[in-house]
Amino acid sequence: MDETAVRQLLDDVRSGACQADEAVRRIRRLPFADLGFARVDHHRALRQGSVEAVYGPGKSPQQCAAIVVELLGQPVSLPVVLTRADPVQVAAALAAAPDGQVTASGALATVTWRPAPPRPGQVLVVTAGTADLPVADECMAVLEAAGFRPSRLADCGVAGVHRLLASADELADADVVVVVAGMEGALASVVGGITGAPVVAVPTSVGYGASLEGVTALLAMLSSCAAGVTVVGIDNGFGAACAVARMLP
Repeated sequence: MDETAVRQLLDDVRSGACQADEAVRRIRRLPFADLGFARVDHHRALRQGSVEAVYGPGKSPQQCAAIVVELLGQPVSLPVVLTRADPVQVAAALAAAPDGQVTASGALATVTWRPAPPRPGQVLVVTAGTADLPVADECMAVLEAAGFRPSRLADCGVAGVHRLLASADELADADVVVVVAGMEGALASVVGGITGAPVVAVPTSVGYGASLEGVTALLAMLSSCAAGVTVVGIDNGFGAACAVARMLP
């Protein structure tokens, strides 16, 4: 339930369109709904302007579906997102809520329901390599659910930095740039030194040798010599999209 829905409920009680007992029933579920295995946070829309996302790993397909249905059942028009879902979880969620849009990359998928209306802001997602695309796809799916229309530059890593420089105009036009990179994570510093837009860096677990499943890229991005680069956790395309949504109006 969001602020608009709360105001509408109060207006309905005042006008007689909603009985007091029904209003009490709805308000009782406002802070959260206890499903036994999960306490679904319905107050998040009031606090933050976004609903709770559903993180797939560790949940059964039935649990994913039940949480999605609970979120969609609230009188609020905000998007609902299921992230990192395997094919069985996706099938269960779509069986319960058929209107979802699936974005699949690799073994896991992001499913979105009820995308937000279009909102302004040019968001550019840049990947260092093709292997970083699953994380970038998650980020773009969540951005699209939030109402953005992001564009993407793929395979622009520093081993061939001329590929990035060929798109200098796109970097200059962006309001926010999300950089998705594994290996040594140097791309975030390069982009941060080219554009004046906010840069959200996403280290990925892509790499071998001393990449340490993304730890090396994470530490490199945190130590970037390009001032003002914001860093999220390893493989956290969802978190990067949420950071962008908070930055832009």
